Amino acid sequence: MKWDTMTDTNETGAAAQEGEGAAPGMHILGQYIKDLSFENPNAPRSLQQGEQPKLDINVNVGAQQIGEGQFEVTLTLTAKAERPDMVMFNVELVYAGLFRITGVPTEHMHPFVMIECPRMIFPFARNILAEATRNGGFPPLLLDPIDFAQLYRQNMAQQAAAGEGEQKPN
Repeated sequence: MKWDTMTDTNETGAAAQEGEGAAPGMHILGQYIKDLSFENPNAPRSLQQGEQPKLDINVNVGAQQIGEGQFEVTLTLTAKAERPDMVMFNVELVYAGLFRITGVPTEHMHPFVMIECPRMIFPFARNILAEATRNGGFPPLLLDPIDFAQLYRQNMAQQAAAGEGEQKPN
């Protein structure tokens, strides 16, 4: 399948309008696992009942434009469960989606891509992470929903603070 030959049609069969005058639209052209790693370094000891493990979860979103109006958005989910005496499991998933965005003004494109696109692929990544931990011998790790708008605001505030800290005095 060639990406550049795909068109969307409305009820009348006319090609969907593109550009800034059209209604905003998002089309998922593909979803895929870029990287998946599950480590259970202390099996079978880690599978025995014991103290509740400490769970550390990290979420990261990245995006890169790969063509006119097309973006690859990556959602990186890492989770590490450990007890004081051992690591129980360590899992990393890099899940991506290929999106075509239409009708979004240029000044709104960055937040749109960094909020709406990961929101669309998160349920699939969440399921893969749950299956990986279950297949590793542990209860499925079911992540709570993520507020990607809040995550975006936090990241932008951190970048702004870092930028202010890097300014040189006169």
